[in-house]
Amino acid sequence: MTLASPAQAAANPFTAAQACNNDFGGSWAYASDGHRSIYASDGTVVGDVYLMYNGASGYNCVATLKRVAVGSTTGVSAGIRVEGGSWVDDSGSYKYYAAIQRSAVDKCVMYRGEVLYGTSWQGAGRSSWGNCG
Repeated sequence: MTLASPAQAAANPFTAAQACNNDFGGSWAYASDGHRSIYASDGTVVGDVYLMYNGASGYNCVATLKRVAVGSTTGVSAGIRVEGGSWVDDSGSYKYYAAIQRSAVDKCVMYRGEVLYGTSWQGAGRSSWGNCG
């Protein structure tokens, strides 16, 4: 029997579309300019944040998928800001991902995601308005 090294950690079993569907239902498509990898200062990719869109409901979903400590309950956060509003986040200790949705009909959005890596939060996202519609 060979034990997996940390570099061979388990892959996240969820896609961003599955995370949004799991939490909110519906059919989710990847938005243009809707992905950022989250890097730690040592170069490790600790997660990915995705902006998703549901054409039937007009909602956006942001899902942050962990790439470290997958399956362990550790800090992860997903946030969205809809034009005219403030940032709203789903932040907590989760095994695989954090996800949040908001209506964004005829509005632009920003998005962000964070993963706790060791004792520091690492984040990425888009801090300019985009995905308007």
